[in-house]
Amino acid sequence: MRFRIAVLAGDGVGPEVTAEAVKVMEAVGRRFGHAFDVSTAKVGGAAIDEFGTPLPDETMALCQETDAVLFGAVGGPKWDDPKAKARPEDGILAIRKGLGVFANLRPVKVYAALINSSPIKPKVLEGVDMIVVRELTGGLYFSRPKRRWTTARGRRGVDTLRYTEQEIERILRVGFDLARGRRKHLTSVDKANVMESSRLWREVAVEVSADYPDVELEHMLADNAAMQLIRNPAHFDVVVADNTFGDILSDEASVLSGSMGMLPSASVAGLKTASKRGRRSVSLYEPIHGTAPDIAGKGIANPIGAILSVAMLLRHSLQLVEEATAVEESVEGVLAEGYRTADIASDGGDLVGTSRMGDVIAGRV
Repeated sequence: MRFRIAVLAGDGVGPEVTAEAVKVMEAVGRRFGHAFDVSTAKVGGAAIDEFGTPLPDETMALCQETDAVLFGAVGGPKWDDPKAKARPEDGILAIRKGLGVFANLRPVKVYAALINSSPIKPKVLEGVDMIVVRELTGGLYFSRPKRRWTTARGRRGVDTLRYTEQEIERILRVGFDLARGRRKHLTSVDKANVMESSRLWREVAVEVSADYPDVELEHMLADNAAMQLIRNPAHFDVVVADNTFGDILSDEASVLSGSMGMLPSASVAGLKTASKRGRRSVSLYEPIHGTAPDIAGKGIANPIGAILSVAMLLRHSLQLVEEATAVEESVEGVLAEGYRTADIASDGGDLVGTSRMGDVIAGRV
């Protein structure tokens, strides 16, 4: 089969890790008889430098005409001027909006070979394998009014938290659908004890759960969820949260794996094939880490988050489950053999650079 993939490497270590992810994807193609037509385009700071905008029209058009988008990272000190009219991060926000993706999926798995790489005690980490589902387009980050102003009594600022039942229902259905294919347990995170939007969230969660009698639903307050992620992380299977809580909790959960460089993510418009003007919707896949400007260009960045993002791309966008599993098993096997990039080398092992890690993973596919 032939597939079209857009690769937006971005800034910093983005080009380095996406190159290894493409290398693994091409290895999948050779083993399973697929062809991946890869097209590249500029985004973020690199696009600002060349085109004056973090998301050129040509880049957005490419994204909309492909089967999936593999993204690196954007940003860096070069573009950090708070007075700048365009910021690299505006590019990824515009892509998400343009593609209509509303659910961010972040799997968190602790590999047995890396159980000593996390600051959390190994005993607590046994059996950790969860996925955090974050609502991506609503809530506190996007609702209006959102502004700052000055009065005679000083400066003021306001952000608004607003959700509709439709927005809540669609993100919860993504979580329930995922839970059905896992351990059939869903934790819905809210602050229903103090927030009206969370009370609505909880009501809708109960209503949606009626369509999933095989999945156990539990409600958990956000502050308690933050504590339980450290005290008893193996309890969680699928965690669904709004934009703000999901952002915070998924970053917290990344500590469990030992390094942010290990974790992939997907931004999707639902798990089932969606219709957009008669065609399948396009999803976005990216490692959760940033551009890491302190190590960019040194060849030492961990590409596993980007490589596992390719596994998610194969599974969710292309429905190539066997191929996705092959990538995931390759990563696990390479880690078991002792290969380590610098960020996960606290327990020793065979220290390798970005390209070498990509080579050994591709070689096992």
